[in-house]
Amino acid sequence: MVAHEVAPGSWYVEGLSALGTSANQNFISNAGFVVTDQGVVVVDALGSPALARRLMEQIRLITTQPVTMVIVTHYHADHIYGLQIFKAAGARIVAHQAARDYLNSDTARLRLDASRQELAPWVNEETRLIAADEWLSGDKEFVVGGVRFQVKAMGPSHTPEDLVVYLPQKKLLFAGDLVFRSRVPFVGQADSGHWIKALDALLAFDTTVIVPGHGPLSTSAKADMEITRDYLTHLRATMGQAARNMEPFDDAYKAADWSRFEHLPLFRVANRMNAYNTYLLMEREPQ
Repeated sequence: MVAHEVAPGSWYVEGLSALGTSANQNFISNAGFVVTDQGVVVVDALGSPALARRLMEQIRLITTQPVTMVIVTHYHADHIYGLQIFKAAGARIVAHQAARDYLNSDTARLRLDASRQELAPWVNEETRLIAADEWLSGDKEFVVGGVRFQVKAMGPSHTPEDLVVYLPQKKLLFAGDLVFRSRVPFVGQADSGHWIKALDALLAFDTTVIVPGHGPLSTSAKADMEITRDYLTHLRATMGQAARNMEPFDDAYKAADWSRFEHLPLFRVANRMNAYNTYLLMEREPQ
């Protein structure tokens, strides 16, 4: 793990374009941090306590300032299993209140149980789910050491609780999993219709650099957001028509043209699941 400077005083670490395994320690997502003269603000905590310790080591190579805040873009496992390390170091955890339902759900508990088996020893019995110290109900601006952090609520999109972090002085956007770069997005139980609207909103920001939730740094904001948006739009168009026509999913999936996206990493792993979840979503959406 190596931190790369993306703007003055701002860094990120880049996870692998892969599924989480014990071999890669669940290092499959990105995280960022901003150094100010009144502390360090971290965005996301990575997918295991061990990774969070390594991230803290990268921060220590750059500054002796303490980590005072961690902003969680969303509560998916690969972004939160490192939170306990920052919490123990005295950081205040900030997230959107829509994550509380998930955090207290059987789904979160069972996911952690499964991760303790699949990602051992990096996720184990000592790994805990950490609640936020401050639950946001909407947008909020923080000023730390003279640096403005505009935290924008963009859910329900990829998750109900999506947050992005925009630094207007640096024209820097930490986009969380609203933006996947150089790989197929993970759609899961997403509200893909609102996700597309959220991307349209992000395109209006005066952004020079985007740190996506997954994939390399982006300096071509419009093009990279449009790839994610176009993929979601294609899913909704193909699966929506099939759902409206009551066409069996398998037939609709085989008939769809995936040629524009099938070159992307993780396409063969994720695309069928993304399409099926979108098919189920479109069955429920009003016509």
